[in-house]
Amino acid sequence: MSSDRFSLTELARTGFLDLGSAASGLAEFEELSGTSARAVLPVFATAADVDSALASLIALLRQAPEQTLAVLHESDAARRLIRVLGASEGLAEFFLRRPDEMSAVAQPLLAPPAERELAADMLAAVQGSALGDTAGDEAAWTRLRVRYRWWLTRLAAYDLEQGDPVAGLDGVARALADLAGATLEASLAVARRAVTLADKPGFGLFDAAQVDATRLSVMGMGKAGARELNYVSDVDVIFIAEADDGLDSARAVEIATRLAMLTMRGISEALIEPPLWEVDANLRPEGKDGALVRTLDSHLAYYERWAKNWEFQALLKARPLAGDRDLGERYVAALAPAVWNSSAREGFVESVQRMRERVTAHIPDDEVDVQLKLGPGGLRDIEFTVQLLQLVHGQSDESVRQLGTLPALVALADGGYIGRVEAAEFSQDYRMLRLLEHRLQLQRLRRTHLMPRDADALRVLARASGLASTASELSALRASGKLRVRGLHERLFYRPLLSAVAALPAEGLNLTSAQAEARLAAIGFLDPRGALAHIAALTAGVSRRATIQRHLLPVMLQWFADGADPDYGLLAFRRLSDSLGGTHWFLRMLRDSSGAAERLTKVLSGSRFIGELLELTPESVAWLEDEDDLRPRTRAALADETRAVLARHANADAAAAVLRGIRRREVLRLAFSATLDLCTVEELGLGLSDVTENLIDGVVRAVRAPANRTITGVADDGIEFAVIAMGRFGGQELGFGSDADVMYAYRPAGLAPEQAQYRSQHIVAELKRLSEDSRLPLDLDVGLRPEGKNGPVTRSLDSYKAYYARWSLTWEAQALLRARGAVGDSALLEDFIAVADAVRYPQAIAETAVREVKRIKARVESERLPQAADPLRHLKLGRGSLSDVEWFVQLLQLQHGWAIPALRTPSTLIALAEATDAGLVPAADAATLRAAWLLASRARSAMTLWTNKTSDILPRDRTQLGGVARLLNYPPGAANQLEEDYLALTRRARAVFEREFYGIPERGTPRTG
Repeated sequence: MSSDRFSLTELARTGFLDLGSAASGLAEFEELSGTSARAVLPVFATAADVDSALASLIALLRQAPEQTLAVLHESDAARRLIRVLGASEGLAEFFLRRPDEMSAVAQPLLAPPAERELAADMLAAVQGSALGDTAGDEAAWTRLRVRYRWWLTRLAAYDLEQGDPVAGLDGVARALADLAGATLEASLAVARRAVTLADKPGFGLFDAAQVDATRLSVMGMGKAGARELNYVSDVDVIFIAEADDGLDSARAVEIATRLAMLTMRGISEALIEPPLWEVDANLRPEGKDGALVRTLDSHLAYYERWAKNWEFQALLKARPLAGDRDLGERYVAALAPAVWNSSAREGFVESVQRMRERVTAHIPDDEVDVQLKLGPGGLRDIEFTVQLLQLVHGQSDESVRQLGTLPALVALADGGYIGRVEAAEFSQDYRMLRLLEHRLQLQRLRRTHLMPRDADALRVLARASGLASTASELSALRASGKLRVRGLHERLFYRPLLSAVAALPAEGLNLTSAQAEARLAAIGFLDPRGALAHIAALTAGVSRRATIQRHLLPVMLQWFADGADPDYGLLAFRRLSDSLGGTHWFLRMLRDSSGAAERLTKVLSGSRFIGELLELTPESVAWLEDEDDLRPRTRAALADETRAVLARHANADAAAAVLRGIRRREVLRLAFSATLDLCTVEELGLGLSDVTENLIDGVVRAVRAPANRTITGVADDGIEFAVIAMGRFGGQELGFGSDADVMYAYRPAGLAPEQAQYRSQHIVAELKRLSEDSRLPLDLDVGLRPEGKNGPVTRSLDSYKAYYARWSLTWEAQALLRARGAVGDSALLEDFIAVADAVRYPQAIAETAVREVKRIKARVESERLPQAADPLRHLKLGRGSLSDVEWFVQLLQLQHGWAIPALRTPSTLIALAEATDAGLVPAADAATLRAAWLLASRARSAMTLWTNKTSDILPRDRTQLGGVARLLNYPPGAANQLEEDYLALTRRARAVFEREFYGIPERGTPRTG
């Protein structure tokens, strides 16, 4: 039969890439084997690299026809051989050197061999090694290496025949680790005979009794210790020696050192049969500079005094691999307390995180994207994450003290330290990465972790792994896995709970201990018994929810204690957990998110305002996961949502209910942002003003024109209507608890004047009714309207014009300085502002008017200040506080607003800055006034956040003042410091105000003239 009967399509379908060579190769195969090439063509189709499999098989038929044909005559054996040849050029080279070892594929391996089977077989391979050979018995080591590769071939054949190689990875990795341990055991056996004195003394030879009395344990570290070894990997070891039967300890170390060196030589040094892998002892104390072998006591002394954090992490996977198992077990037991308490060392978690970053930073730029092991989204991301979680939580939970990565993931999920979904994803991605690593290393039996860049090589890897059929499919699979692994790694590895748990004193991990009440009192809880009741309620039972709470609470309690009111914080957290604990995302977010849990404890222990609002919209805590969600929303975004609400609700009452909910939600967002110091006073003022304006706008639209409000936004109800923002609302400087000062204007647009007046009054009444909110009150204050309380609530634009032209008082012109068109028909808003401009920015202001402003200010200070209120502590009307700065700026606007257009702004701070630029205020004075205004504004909002009550008085009570101070970013116990800072700053601001507003010289300044 001739191979020319194969069409190119048939060869390509089989998997050949070099079709010309394939045709000639199949012809030669027929000639050498006497077997029909067509009969074996389906077998070649199962090989990862069909071209390589055919080339290797032909080479074997040429060099060792007898042994090769013996395998090919058995169809199952032939299939195994061709699969091995197609996956591993390294094993093909082994067969060419040792053709008899093709017997490895003669019989199927039904399951990975047991550890004892491997150990016995490898020892049998070196049986009868030479005595007294100081260089070691090379013949025995050659037999050892050949036998190792025979077993490696059997494992590779088994691995390649698995229906699901991803699922079967665990068993193969364990068998590879067991094979490495058996190989070390056999090499050590050769070494023991080599150093044993036979007949005549020599260097490096010792009396048989002394060799027997030298106990040497070879500790497996890293993947070997974890029983998750690769096909070709350094085997990390540590050697421990001990003297027995009265042997001197120093002598035992000397003998053990010689044994260790020969054991390593038998595996790693160049001999007739190539080395197997590197035996790496650099994880020992002091690394390359340290002694190769130490006693157990020497190891313990080093780790107690000198070891660095990474060395404890390395010990996580230590297990006896060869030699004296009892000594090895004692080594593990003796160091276990140090390993599992190592995360309590100062800066431990952070140092591990920095070490991972250094590893990533040292990857060559051209290898970052193809690194399976060290690169982002690679094996190290998973391993570092898992090991850090183990070390942190293994302090108190022995169930997570697992050697292997995959068993550790199972234990961490069972313990509630990571989600089951995350554990399953990590496990699957880990197995896939390890499978790719295995197939890459199997190709040439070389240590590599780099994905190929060549499309043909990627195709071979895809076929070898069974994960994909083409190069592009494998690349896409790897890219998605990389993103998934990196995302999970960053979320879990850097989450701050780890640092916090690691820093807890050991007794703090047991929330139900007898000392818990005293501990809670010691860290700041005023009602420790009540706190314990909350803890018990949160952690009771065996549910996964309770388990996660038990892990979260030790850390969160310390964060609560760092806040101003830990008792309220814990109470609010319990209420929140009762509301959201049954959801799939709440506890998971707190456990896995970077910073959400700490942010939650800060806002709950620092703000009753937030705690109460959260009861209305508990799902809002989801924002704490991402700082971007805590930023104030733009007016445009709010308007879009309002339009959608109005489109869904034709009934004004229903629409208003939703709009009030939006206001509560957005005020809560701003409260989060302010408490977490994510927005400035200016941003807060703008945000609160936008939220208030949005509610007014939505309710007015709902009341006015239900039929067409969602089409044009313009109501056809016979009038034009406008809401004018005044005061701090007009200046977009609202704080928490601020009233919204407004005026209402209308203009007939079809209706008779009387009907237009009635329509406007109806809109105002409905606005007041529909905007009322008992949970988050909003006071639409119309006290700044013409004639004050005696004037009508709403006026026509013509009425405003007539009033201001004939009757307007100075204080009304001053009030208009903060007027801003907020809501309503644009033409009416523009016309009203034009009327206001003519009043508030006069071409010239009479001196009598200036004196009137000053007189009214003095009257306000004496009459409007609440009885018994300390003028030094009143945030709004006190000396050097908000009103001093605002009245001073407003007087400048009245005097110079016509000449300096930049002063025409309702914003106090912008007007102050423009006055400074215009030379009206010295820069130093302006800085003092600005600082005083900002501190008073921040303190005012902080008072509301802290107490959930509106107050303008800086409290004297140290506890209350301390709570305000914490919200202003003062450290714990800084109540006095806030008081001193406020009084000093407002005293300086008052001095500037009196000098520049009243013309009173500062104390100590001589009068002139």
